[in-house]
Amino acid sequence: MRLKNSLPIFAFAAASLVAVPAMAEGDAANGEKVFRKCKACHAVEEGKNKVGPSLYNIVDQPVGVVEKYKYSKAMKAYGEGGAIWDAATLDAYLEAPRKAVKGTKMAFAGLKKPGDRADVIAYLMQFKPE
Repeated sequence: MRLKNSLPIFAFAAASLVAVPAMAEGDAANGEKVFRKCKACHAVEEGKNKVGPSLYNIVDQPVGVVEKYKYSKAMKAYGEGGAIWDAATLDAYLEAPRKAVKGTKMAFAGLKKPGDRADVIAYLMQFKPE
């Protein structure tokens, strides 16, 4: 096979890679299991803050707006900068909270597996009112 004839194949392969979404959709059922690591500090019930804020309806909401929760100065500043808890922001934060928001009071080291993060995000998406 000559290189000239291979060019369309390489172009198709490259285009296919670009078309793959940055983050695959997660499995909410598995996310519920992974979320057990989070339950000591977070609840998914509306208005139920613990050591951390309630994560009810957190997906696609502005950062730092859960009522009756006292955020760290770093998290307040992050939210005031216009950050939204979309899938990409949640993914980065769940991977390494203290790296994503320097000065956060969240002590959790993070979820290192991309699949676990995607699953937790899918789980949290269930708690959006319709």
